[in-house]
Amino acid sequence: MYRCWERRGGTKRRHLQGSKAPPLHARQRHSLGRNRTNRPSKRQWPRTAAPAAGYRADGVYRSPRPAVRIESDPGLSLNDLLFRRADACPSALALVDSATGQSFTFAAFRSAVLTTAVALSSRAGVRRNDVILFFAHNCFLYPVCFFAVTALGAVATTASPSIPPREVAKQVTDSRAKLAITVSELLPKIVELSLPTILLDVDGGAASATTSKPQGRQRHALLRPHFWGAGDGVPPPADEAEIRPRCYTRPARQGASKGVILTHRNFISAAAMITADQDALGEGPNVYLCFLPMFHIFGLSVITFAQMQRGNSVVVMSRFDMDSVMAAVQRHRVTHLFCVPPVMIALAKLGSVGKYDLSSLRFIGSGAAPLGKDVMEAWPRTFKKP
Repeated sequence: MYRCWERRGGTKRRHLQGSKAPPLHARQRHSLGRNRTNRPSKRQWPRTAAPAAGYRADGVYRSPRPAVRIESDPGLSLNDLLFRRADACPSALALVDSATGQSFTFAAFRSAVLTTAVALSSRAGVRRNDVILFFAHNCFLYPVCFFAVTALGAVATTASPSIPPREVAKQVTDSRAKLAITVSELLPKIVELSLPTILLDVDGGAASATTSKPQGRQRHALLRPHFWGAGDGVPPPADEAEIRPRCYTRPARQGASKGVILTHRNFISAAAMITADQDALGEGPNVYLCFLPMFHIFGLSVITFAQMQRGNSVVVMSRFDMDSVMAAVQRHRVTHLFCVPPVMIALAKLGSVGKYDLSSLRFIGSGAAPLGKDVMEAWPRTFKKP
């Protein structure tokens, strides 16, 4: 076996454990639309003759593409980079709830994040380096709270809503979380953990769920960020060296989730690599649909942060549903769609999307696992362009 990591756009790719086999590609993708002629020529983006042609004697793979510019300021935080968009295009659409149509411009998103950060600090007592558990499906307020946590210099640990209570407990213990951010549907899974809890929804059943335990054994702070006032002051500046969003990933085979510590610098570097093609092609703002989970790095970093910091709009969906996805693409004029292989297979089997107007869709990408060539060749027929 071998493990590999990859950076796109002129940076490195290395085998971490020796193997003569070429590393697996992290993403296979297709582009849709009429702008293919606008791509840089092969002369500008030369291709190697064989996968191993880019490897040097040191075992590092160097892409033939131009090098990506990565911010050099070591003190730059996620929020610094993201909020530049609020200054550059304050009225541009940043975040949209696909279910309700609720939206934030970049200026409104920054205001919501800072307001929430003040509330977390003043009302929930969150301090620098405190660990906050995120245990929820995708929702409109998920990124608001995540960036509020990072603005304070606190640490976010994200967990899959599908894991059993014992794994949540293990993650809370391992990460030393002091506060949970969740939704009422998932509250029973963490009720035994005695963590103060912020609910992201307004389900009336939440209150009864919190009072079902004996007095004093469980206490939930039912704070709803969209009801919080601006508060006094602003959150302290983030120190990149101390901020460590902690993402837990479940291996493909059986076994407990394992934590991976990521700094702001990791997120910022990844964002530069992920959006390099858009910059090289001179694309304007795009619209991304995010149904991939935000507790995973794909939904949180590749889609939400990377695209928003570039000025793209992100449409948030709580879960994948084929009809809902197609309807969201039509309603919000989505241009880019990131998927995983099971979704790509479902798209290939769909046959026809005639009742939906998908003319805005220009790009579909697949990642997180290998995708068969037969699927890659089959699904574009579903998205024939006029």
